[in-house]
Amino acid sequence: MPDLKLCDQRKALLGAAGHLLVLGGPGSGKTTIALVKAATEIANRTLAAGQKILFLSFARATVARIIQESKVRIPPGARSRIEINTYHGFAWEFIRGHGYLVTGHRILRLLPPPDAAGRFAGIADRSAELQRLLREDSLLGFDLFAGLSADLLEQSPRLRRILADCYPIIIFDEFQDTNLDEWRLMVALGQHSRLIALADAEQRIYEFRGADPARIGQFIEQFTPRVFDFGKENNRSDGTDIVVFGNDVLTGANVGKDYTHVRVSRYNYYRDEPLSPVKHAVLSARQRLYRDGGDGWSLAVLVKSRDMMLQVSGYFGSAGRLPEIPHDVLIDPEGPALAAVLIGGLLEGAAHSDDLKARLLGDVIDHIRGRNGGNINHADLKLAGALSAHQNGGPIRGSTRTALMADIDAIATGRLGLVLTGDPEADWLAARRLIDAARHDKLKQVADDARFIRLLNRGTQLRENLIARWRAGGSYVGAREIVSGALLAEHFSASTRAWTGINVMTIHKSKGKEFDEVIIFEGSRTGRLLRDNANARDLEQARLTLRVAVTRARKRTTVLTPSWASCTLLF
Repeated sequence: MPDLKLCDQRKALLGAAGHLLVLGGPGSGKTTIALVKAATEIANRTLAAGQKILFLSFARATVARIIQESKVRIPPGARSRIEINTYHGFAWEFIRGHGYLVTGHRILRLLPPPDAAGRFAGIADRSAELQRLLREDSLLGFDLFAGLSADLLEQSPRLRRILADCYPIIIFDEFQDTNLDEWRLMVALGQHSRLIALADAEQRIYEFRGADPARIGQFIEQFTPRVFDFGKENNRSDGTDIVVFGNDVLTGANVGKDYTHVRVSRYNYYRDEPLSPVKHAVLSARQRLYRDGGDGWSLAVLVKSRDMMLQVSGYFGSAGRLPEIPHDVLIDPEGPALAAVLIGGLLEGAAHSDDLKARLLGDVIDHIRGRNGGNINHADLKLAGALSAHQNGGPIRGSTRTALMADIDAIATGRLGLVLTGDPEADWLAARRLIDAARHDKLKQVADDARFIRLLNRGTQLRENLIARWRAGGSYVGAREIVSGALLAEHFSASTRAWTGINVMTIHKSKGKEFDEVIIFEGSRTGRLLRDNANARDLEQARLTLRVAVTRARKRTTVLTPSWASCTLLF
């Protein structure tokens, strides 16, 4: 293990017993010291035979980073004694073995988020629908994982003891983001296991999913932990004033001040290429990063909204007055996942054209309803309803809907005439091209989402399964189910993706990630950091969100805001 400089507070933490609360800002080293604490507990033989330390975090990307860090901080012989997982991954393993005790269902089927988004489109009370699907259809949605796990533990002292025997020490990362059900789960686990909570109250940007400002105080009241506060220590961007700027944003102290490693710039409007300021900034940053470090650098372009992310990505992919910029975009998974299932259905094919058209129509309906996470507008909801009625024998009226059905017929006819090769990548692209040729907006959206699918790289399980299916019968029968299975496995996996090169994403998607440089781009109408009629709560959330965005950088942050509508958080 590399040497780690330990202050007196960190040394005290390594020797502390009982429940612990570790506080600190971005880059203060909470994760690192937690892993060293785990290694110390293992070395001190705190664990009995077969016991492990459990380390839970929210995002797969964060878990992957923790796994990589554990290889540095935990000796090889001790690594088998720590289990690093997402909250969802841990809860599903627990529910899969014991969920029948509270649901009455011996077999539970998972409802993946893309499928859930389509089912809940237009439904006001999603919670009630989730409960109904579980009760009547044995379908378990991800949003019920924490609550169901908490129910099990609250009702069964024996299960609490069993889990404590397996995991006598549990580390909760990003504790400030826990919702009520996740908090109930922690309380139940903490009755017999030692809890170590890692938190930063100022990174609480998930109040919309139930994170509560009172959560840290509740932990202190419930468990009376020993508290370690690393405050404003900064190991991620040490030697810069990035964290200083981020902390100043919380109070407005940044306005009127200059910072060496943070540049705030008002950009002008260019009618022919209104997004050119962010492309200029990226081209300059790319040149600077190549000059300073060669290959292996990372740059994130962070925006507030999904629409702005797609606009920026589309503009980067085009060449005009400024050159095209190769980049990756971290898009919400629902659209690409539903597009992937649709393409899997095309690969699978059908014996008769009518069967293929019917399945394709169903997949198009699912895509319309679910691609935006179930947040569907009235026009799309009405269109999906009309198409569903047509599935059941109803007529199709209107030129736009008739044109959509004509495109679906053309895709089905094209697929029946397609000669497949047995090479999954080539055949996947051939099926995708059938969609690319469609003219209807809804099928163009499928084609756009399909470009973000990253499941067919060499060596992936999906590729191998498709090859095996072809070798077994010379076709891709069952491909749709194979794709669905791969997507579900991907949801539970700890992504080991390296965030190199240029990456475009929303600020919320950047949480838990690190980059050499960050460019935050604010639009003038969409993608505003703070809306014009903001109330006090909106202002607080905007400050917290901007702080998270700024502190993703290790070396430099650039913030771009329009000169004619500059963000009040910045000037």
